[in-house]
Amino acid sequence: MTKELEIVCLPEEHEDENALKKIAATALKIPLNTVSALKVLKRSIDARGRKVLYRMQIIIFIGEQPPVQSYNIQYPNVSHAKHVVIIGAGPAGLFAALQCIKLGLKPILLERGKDVKQRRRDLADINKQGIVNPESNYCFGEGGAGTYSDGKLYTRSTKRGDVTEVLKVFVAHGASEDILVNARPHIGTNKLPQIITAIRETIQNAGGEIHFDCKVTALDIQFNKIAGVKTESGQNIAAKAVILATGHSARDVFEMLHAQGILIEAKAFALGVRIEHPQHIIDAAQYHCENRGEHLPPSYYNLVEQVDDRGVFSFCMCPGGIIAPCATAHNEIVVNGWSPSKRNNPFANSGTVVQVNLEDVGGNADDPFRMLNFQHGIEQLAFKAGGGKLVAPAQRMVDFVEGRASAGLPQNSYLPGTTSVNLNQVLPLWIHQRLRKALPAFGRKMKGYYTNEAILVGVESRTSSPVKVPRNKETLQHPQISGLFPCGEGAGYAGGIISAAIDGINCASAAFKIL
Repeated sequence: MTKELEIVCLPEEHEDENALKKIAATALKIPLNTVSALKVLKRSIDARGRKVLYRMQIIIFIGEQPPVQSYNIQYPNVSHAKHVVIIGAGPAGLFAALQCIKLGLKPILLERGKDVKQRRRDLADINKQGIVNPESNYCFGEGGAGTYSDGKLYTRSTKRGDVTEVLKVFVAHGASEDILVNARPHIGTNKLPQIITAIRETIQNAGGEIHFDCKVTALDIQFNKIAGVKTESGQNIAAKAVILATGHSARDVFEMLHAQGILIEAKAFALGVRIEHPQHIIDAAQYHCENRGEHLPPSYYNLVEQVDDRGVFSFCMCPGGIIAPCATAHNEIVVNGWSPSKRNNPFANSGTVVQVNLEDVGGNADDPFRMLNFQHGIEQLAFKAGGGKLVAPAQRMVDFVEGRASAGLPQNSYLPGTTSVNLNQVLPLWIHQRLRKALPAFGRKMKGYYTNEAILVGVESRTSSPVKVPRNKETLQHPQISGLFPCGEGAGYAGGIISAAIDGINCASAAFKIL
């Protein structure tokens, strides 16, 4: 017999099976010795009161043992099946490939960057020497931007597909089962490369193909239908279906589409800075204590404020994290954040951004690149202000709000280095002013947040794609080109690993219908 219930426990009890059994037995008013096992379904931290608690949804097994859980997935061999070309090996592309295999199609995955192992060398050059490889960096390469920028799996995209099934695929390839139960699941940059490698091996073992250093330079279109793709090396690959899953930073892909007369559109995004605090400040504010102890994880926050009819909000919060240089071209500064699986670095960082709408940016209203050009211009200003070699312009929080340059900057996690700059030299006036109003308001919501111990590092600009590749809502195909499936973050249909993975699954299923 089984019983499902919600229990509340202290932090020191949340991983103690005997303690949880006692709590459950008391709640059910049954003898403790009848509780043979338990399974945690969901787990979250409740820090609303003075005492921090864990809330857990569990199943109690009475007089029986839980069934053995296996996450292994049996994929058919598709070596000689009809094929689909997938451009981009980020989460959208990888999960599209897995779905193709499930449906009996052969995926041919083309990735402009390198595999995860080779990619590490280019990331080392970025961090240590300030040198960007435009084809292999934090955004381009196997696994996409998520591989080396955290692996946060929290999503609100629950209506687009089965989030749990996506999480199970990660578990089947080496992720901890904790991601199935934690309210804010997270893998960690130190573990993701091995998981991405395992997914690649699954695709290849099933007969799919993955080609690295393979940049698509043109789509072969005949009579408004996809006929294949052309690569930089001169290869022509025939295909009746192409899934375009190239991520939000592949600017040359947008240029390729536009040059071929394929409709693309300017799209709103958000722009701001990445803000870093010592982690103990965030812990003290959220857990109401000076020392969180060993049984609570580093705390996170989620802040939003309406300022002059525009949202200012925290984004991609990384407890125990590191600020990373995520430029994809020379002479630009782009910052993002990531955390290792243990989230044990001494800093907490988060993007803090302002929504940029189409009407905020001048230029021709019909120009699909006007938001992208605005974004790129800010990134180039940040590079110039930093002085080169990916040194980032930065300012202490209170100094930023009060309009003075910081005499010195606090120790921080951004490896290429920071230099003191008044960020009004980089950020547009209307973004700068809204951030200046929002930060003290955030401090009123969260004790200790508004402090000169915090540093603002510029710029956080790749929050989402500034270009949208339109598609039919029903068929998921481009309205002009039959067989072309715009997919994931780069096309404007996802915002994170899970939503991109789900979109990849949906696009693969749509491609199956036309083959």
